[in-house]
Amino acid sequence: MGEFRPQEGNFSVGDSRIAVVTARWNSEITEGLRNGALRALKRHNVQAVEDFYVPGAFELPLAAQRAALTGRFDAVITLGCVIRGDTPHFDYVCAETTRGIGEVGLQQNMPVAFGLLTTDNLQQALERAGDNQENKGEEAALTVLEMLELFKSMQDKK
Repeated sequence: MGEFRPQEGNFSVGDSRIAVVTARWNSEITEGLRNGALRALKRHNVQAVEDFYVPGAFELPLAAQRAALTGRFDAVITLGCVIRGDTPHFDYVCAETTRGIGEVGLQQNMPVAFGLLTTDNLQQALERAGDNQENKGEEAALTVLEMLELFKSMQDKK
């Protein structure tokens, strides 16, 4: 079984409006994710991108929901990083953040990309947020673009 890789095609969603919500906690990592997401959006000519920051991963779902409720965005990209520590805090934050991000997409009927790293150590996070093919922020942006393209193809053609 291989790793999922979003398609890298020519998306005709350049006029889409996208919110990028980034957690400041573990900013060395999250800024790398943000840079990857912005690179992918720029490569696909998405001009209407607004950046928002939240304190940590746990706040990502609420900010994503708020962005969705404004009606100003077609999709939301959430970016954060939680690194395992010595307490169960990691498990609680990861589980609730994951659940919350998923709920926003379903409740608001819009693509909400899950760009949350949940790693065992800093090195794993750095590898997934670097300026390379493994950047999960870039993957999150491509996932949103692919979903927007899919939604366009599902629209009622009259």
